Amino acid sequence: MTTLGHVVFYVQDLTRSVDFYTRIVGLNVTGKIFNDQAAILTGGSTHHELLLIEVKDSTPAPAGRRIGLYHVGWKIGEDLETLKNKLAEIKSNDYPIDGMSDHTISQSLYLSDPDGNEVELYVDDPKIDWEKDHSWMTEPVKPLKL
Repeated sequence: MTTLGHVVFYVQDLTRSVDFYTRIVGLNVTGKIFNDQAAILTGGSTHHELLLIEVKDSTPAPAGRRIGLYHVGWKIGEDLETLKNKLAEIKSNDYPIDGMSDHTISQSLYLSDPDGNEVELYVDDPKIDWEKDHSWMTEPVKPLKL
């Protein structure tokens, strides 16, 4: 089963965006990451359905960063073996992988769709109870080796 796991937006004003998604949409903030430059929000079905990352106008944004959609994350299974199999399938189709990351709570492959939109394919780490254990929020993103 493949399900939409989360959406990530680059935003100009994190406070304003958090207010909208909590007050208007009804999501809850579960934490802040990236030195409080990003907020993790959930409606309760996963560790985050939305990640908001603030990009200030006064500082140059790194390549690829812009206001709007950053990437769409698709949960593709329940274990690392599923992710390994997906990596092999992508490679067998000669499709380029843009990156691979270990987010502690999840492990991810990144690729671009034909229009250049970033797509994340991921599995959650079943050893982490995202509803009770928030320690993953302070962990750095690590390279993923499959």
